[in-house]
Amino acid sequence: MPDDPETPPATKLTRTKQAWAQTGKFITGRVARPENERLPPGQHLVKDWPVLDLGLQPAIALSSWTLDIDGLVDHSLHWRWDDLMAQPQATEVSDIHCVTTWSRYDNRWDGVATRTVLDLAHPRPEAGFVVLHSYDGYTTNLTLADFASEDAILAHSWEGKPISAEHGGPLRLVLPKLYFWKSAKWLKRIEFTAENRPGFWEVRGYHDRGDPWTEQRYSDD
Repeated sequence: MPDDPETPPATKLTRTKQAWAQTGKFITGRVARPENERLPPGQHLVKDWPVLDLGLQPAIALSSWTLDIDGLVDHSLHWRWDDLMAQPQATEVSDIHCVTTWSRYDNRWDGVATRTVLDLAHPRPEAGFVVLHSYDGYTTNLTLADFASEDAILAHSWEGKPISAEHGGPLRLVLPKLYFWKSAKWLKRIEFTAENRPGFWEVRGYHDRGDPWTEQRYSDD
């Protein structure tokens, strides 16, 4: 399936969220400090886990699932499911902050730490960015520094059970420090690049980085 940021079909949700970016919806202008406030500005707590996607939830059998880790690396990797599970496993407990204003505390994730990926692939000195590619054609961009965050994890399980397809299983990124659209679902490829390449939401008016503590919801352009 093509993974160009223009590929996924336009849906009602896509059009609505683009309109939010154009109007600056949900921006409060308040400042929250992560060291003394757990809930970022403009967010509200939920106990469930809302489902948001582009209208397509790919069904990916573990027997055919693969993950490519390539681009500007010394060692390209091509993992099947058994390869993923053979890597050192990690557990992280972190909060989710979605740009649509909901947050959920204390989610337990099991998977492979992104730092393990970096140790194995060994990005070259000129690699400053990461592009995540998903099985539904979605892409999103990250700095290498954000991808390497201490609590970032390629998660296959949530609360002790495999992540469901609607929430991005078999494998998704979880990057707690940024809004959750940066934590791509249905991971297919992790590409290391020298240049910053905005992804699906970033070319549709959303912020290039997405820090919830400074309300980086939408582009400044």
